[in-house]
Amino acid sequence: MAQLLGVDLGTSSVKVLLATETGQVLGRGSAEYPIHHPRPGWAEQDPDDWWRATVAAVRQALASVQGTPVSISAVGLSGQMHGTVLLGTAGQLLAPAVIWPDQRSRRQVQEITGLIGAERLIELTGSPVATGFQAATVRWVQQERPDLWRRTHSILLPKDYLRYRLAGDHCTDPSDGSGTLLLDVRSRDWSPLVLAALEIDVAQLPSVQPSTAVAGRLSREAAEALGLPAGIPVVTGAADTACGALGAGIVNAQTLLLTISTGGQIVLPAPEVRVDRAGRVHTFCGALAPGPDQAGWYQMAAILSAGMALRWLRDQVFCLSGEAAYAQMTAWAETASAGADGLLFLPYLVGERTPHMDPQARGLFLGLTASHGRAELVRAVLEGVALACYDAYQVLAEMGARPERLVMAGGGARSQLWQQIVADVFGLPVRRLRVGEQSALGAVLLAGGGVGLFDPGSTAPTWAAYGPPVEPDGQRHAFYQALLTLFRSAYQKHRQDFCQLRNLRL
Repeated sequence: MAQLLGVDLGTSSVKVLLATETGQVLGRGSAEYPIHHPRPGWAEQDPDDWWRATVAAVRQALASVQGTPVSISAVGLSGQMHGTVLLGTAGQLLAPAVIWPDQRSRRQVQEITGLIGAERLIELTGSPVATGFQAATVRWVQQERPDLWRRTHSILLPKDYLRYRLAGDHCTDPSDGSGTLLLDVRSRDWSPLVLAALEIDVAQLPSVQPSTAVAGRLSREAAEALGLPAGIPVVTGAADTACGALGAGIVNAQTLLLTISTGGQIVLPAPEVRVDRAGRVHTFCGALAPGPDQAGWYQMAAILSAGMALRWLRDQVFCLSGEAAYAQMTAWAETASAGADGLLFLPYLVGERTPHMDPQARGLFLGLTASHGRAELVRAVLEGVALACYDAYQVLAEMGARPERLVMAGGGARSQLWQQIVADVFGLPVRRLRVGEQSALGAVLLAGGGVGLFDPGSTAPTWAAYGPPVEPDGQRHAFYQALLTLFRSAYQKHRQDFCQLRNLRL
């Protein structure tokens, strides 16, 4: 039976899955690397750290296989979106990689939006430009580091740099390319208009090809480092969000993916390009080509503080630590009724994206009384995050989204109580995704598709493993819809207060 290797290059760690062509996981590996902040608001990583971590994680995955000879048929890749890796004429690294949380390019974001026009940019690329996106970072390099720009021969995304180290090729796929804000989401190729406006030569960018295309073969040098034979096909792969949806078995618009990790992502596949001209959600290319039974694009709404809010409560309020603390906090929350006895929480601890796009937004407990204790505090945070996710989802609903079910992933999905709250808020049945490394699993599916073992779009739903469905309660759904009105009103009433508090200093 053929074996496939999936490598997911995340923001803080790389995760590796070794699986059979039927989806049975044989081995796992992971390794971490740091984010560097050389100046306030900057976020960089050393691509050599990515390579060292990948070597360690692949070797760990190979070593974890029990009783089965390892014979890998293909390697697939997934990776963090938006980042920028600059290479010289000899393929050498010229600078640290600038990754998606980086905020140095605020001025360039405004300039790009003005150059192209906000609505025109969204219509072409599917999304407003933001700091950390490759378009903004490249513009910053052009203006602030002209010496570096003159030496730049090639511009790569993180996963594509990793594949360059594996197989020596320069290419990307539409899903990762669309996250640069340099790609036309309809043609699924680089936008001549955007490149001309930003003075980028298309020769500096990798060629765009399908996520299942074989990009090259494992080089002798890379094979020796990984402990694998040379010549294994290396498939192009896709962006981590696109791979995550594929690994979760979500290939059409009937199922909504809600990931609650540090932040929250609401992802819905789309059969055609549907853009939000207000710029509240992103429309990116998916991992799969458009087809009758699979969507070629996806819409993504995002909130900035999801699991982060619960961690803040754990660390800063209750002064607890460790994963076991979450189980204890959930047990407290289970003793509180829906609505947390009149306590409402806005989880805008670091500003908010969808639907407000407001970096000035701040968190808020509304209705706090002397009778509220730790049970109500935790319950209010769980409910506040779910309401924020639903508020973000409503933008997708305005654009025609009508999913029939919801798959919940990320650390928040481990909480049965949070699953129930999400089901009640959304009014949809919720199933928890059992595989935690769904982006790496998506990379495995693309690897198998690349060498003709199966069709990833039809195979993905058969591989995905879910927990039992959590059904919504109609009475609680009606209650949460009423609470949502207060939730939205609280933000609007205090929006100016947030700005004043941020600027009020002694």
